[in-house]
Amino acid sequence: MNKSIIALATSFLLATSSAALADVSATVNLTSDYTFNGVSQTGNDPALQGSLDYAGADGFYTGAWASTVDFGSAEDTNAELDVYVGKYFQLDAKTGLDAGIAYYTYHGDSASDTYNYPEAYAKFNYNSSLGNTELNFWYSWDYFGLDAGHYITMVAHTFEVAPGHNVRASFDRSTSSDVNEWSWNGNESYNHARVEYMTSYEGFDFNLALEDTNMNMDSADSRIVLSVSRTFGL
Repeated sequence: MNKSIIALATSFLLATSSAALADVSATVNLTSDYTFNGVSQTGNDPALQGSLDYAGADGFYTGAWASTVDFGSAEDTNAELDVYVGKYFQLDAKTGLDAGIAYYTYHGDSASDTYNYPEAYAKFNYNSSLGNTELNFWYSWDYFGLDAGHYITMVAHTFEVAPGHNVRASFDRSTSSDVNEWSWNGNESYNHARVEYMTSYEGFDFNLALEDTNMNMDSADSRIVLSVSRTFGL
């Protein structure tokens, strides 16, 4: 299950904060539901997450991210650990490109590692007086360890509604290139929309999101997700 938020968060920091261009940090996050493009990875329950990241002055970055997961009573997989490496390129005063590769791993029982898979991504962002616009792409050639191609496209826009208060709206489409190996509720693709409000207070970051998909399943219906995180410089 693609975890697009990993690279999105890193590239956004690189694009918007010069202080983030030479930094080692750790983040702890508590969320009411861990969703992947609108699909719960925790059976609609809360998750504890954490990351360790390095961002260099030349745009190079690498890191690791972990979360609790729950794929259902029939499986004992209970943890996810992802690693990623990439580079951010400032193409001009307003435009940037973030490109890299991630590897997602799962843990908990003897079969969990069969779900492991790689993924490449490229993300473009454009900063203007109206906010930050993103065009993002992800591709895996061995999705969820099934030797199936899978890709995701996303368009998003973030704008400031008041100093320290931002809103991000996004729309993405997940598509399997081999429905015999992987399908989304019997279909080759599905759509996901998300609107989120982001702010900070006393060193904590808050994210309140409303999201929904066009799939008819309990783990992908409309929901509100609240996340609280704190980042520590190392």
